[in-house]
Amino acid sequence: MLSFYFRITNRTVSSCITSSKRFISIRTVTNLRSFRTANLYQDRGAINIAYSQRPVSYDSTTVNMAEQPAYTTFPHFATDALHVGQDPEKWKSKAVVPPISLSTTFKQSGPGQHEGFEYGRSGNPTRNTFEECVAAVEGGKYGLAYSSGLAAGLNVTHLLNAGDHIVSMDDVYGGTNRYFQKCVSKMGIETSFVDCRDPENVKAAIKPNTKMIWIETPTNPMMKICDIKAVSEVVHQFKDIFVVVDNTFATPYFQRPLELGADISVSSVTKYINGHSDCIMGIAVTNREDLHDRLRFLQNALGAVPSPFDCYLANRGLKTLHVRMREHQRNAFAVARFLEKDPRVERVIFPGLPSHPQYELANRQMKGHSGMISFCIKGELKEAQTFLKTVKLFTLAESLGGFESLCEHPAIMTHASVPEAERKVLGISDTLIRLSVGLEDTDDLIDDLDKALKAAVPDV
Repeated sequence: MLSFYFRITNRTVSSCITSSKRFISIRTVTNLRSFRTANLYQDRGAINIAYSQRPVSYDSTTVNMAEQPAYTTFPHFATDALHVGQDPEKWKSKAVVPPISLSTTFKQSGPGQHEGFEYGRSGNPTRNTFEECVAAVEGGKYGLAYSSGLAAGLNVTHLLNAGDHIVSMDDVYGGTNRYFQKCVSKMGIETSFVDCRDPENVKAAIKPNTKMIWIETPTNPMMKICDIKAVSEVVHQFKDIFVVVDNTFATPYFQRPLELGADISVSSVTKYINGHSDCIMGIAVTNREDLHDRLRFLQNALGAVPSPFDCYLANRGLKTLHVRMREHQRNAFAVARFLEKDPRVERVIFPGLPSHPQYELANRQMKGHSGMISFCIKGELKEAQTFLKTVKLFTLAESLGGFESLCEHPAIMTHASVPEAERKVLGISDTLIRLSVGLEDTDDLIDDLDKALKAAVPDV
């Protein structure tokens, strides 16, 4: 792999490809900050260049990229993730790290006279700390934590009544599809699955009894992009319909649905927000006081709340979300480009590549890309299975968003509950493989994929 280094000469930043010792002018800028911003925001592909593989001997005109300030996607994101809701003045011990409150009940000074907490299901100091912080990084006012991502969806859906109607993106997490089709239908609530990439499809699917629009973007596993702003503008032309966006794949570091017009943003905290594959949780964030009040009631009434210890883990994971997502993105770009060039790969689906059909929308709506990539291997089910059995660094397992790299077969694993006919329409074929690119060394990840591809499709 070639290594790239930078040299500033007057106002021109140049790169050196060490294998050829040839200098190539990249861009003229007024200062290093302008150069960094231009590359990271206008051409995210240059992120790979910004992280050189090894140091070189620097002279007075050479820039050490490791010493330059890291970019951010939303103002004060890292500061908010570290400090909102974490003020040591909130507890008597003045502990810098928020303490874990494991108590299930709280002393009252008199009947009905308490300090904001009565019973652990109704409220918990550790949970409150996390909810306040995650609301801030989502750009919202109110955050509510749940025992899983599906529990968040369950609580949001309980805002509806029997006889209501849901319009859902057709390509969604398998658990969401199963919940809407197998559970919500028994509550007397109908769900229509449509391709929400076209806002007109959403508009056409709305009925007089429609109350909720559920979109997922990027989608799982086909990485489709829904225009949150356009869909929200269409939906809000109608009365009493709210828009929910599953933001799990993008994370609040790269995408803020509420700022684009959505009413509720939900995520599986289990994934990137916690980031360590050791906690199952979900969140719902909103700016609307009316929705918050109803959701807060349902959180207590339905009881699908997370444990204080899980809230502590998620709150700790949130502190490094911005750092981890930069590395996930860097590795994902390298892996996606490698796969796109490999003759054993039929198709790569990654919104950060120009080959993605909604590349421009993805770059306009999102501030970056997570480590999620889907691709189709050449051949049939046999080749996909061989690949998945051969990888070493990529662990064959469900879930995503942890520091470790994972791979899975959606048709057999995460989306097996989706009817086969629907899977075919969505493109979830026997050769589709989903990757969650982790934080390992880039070269090692590519080497692992290369060996597995050669073992699975040896004749190409």
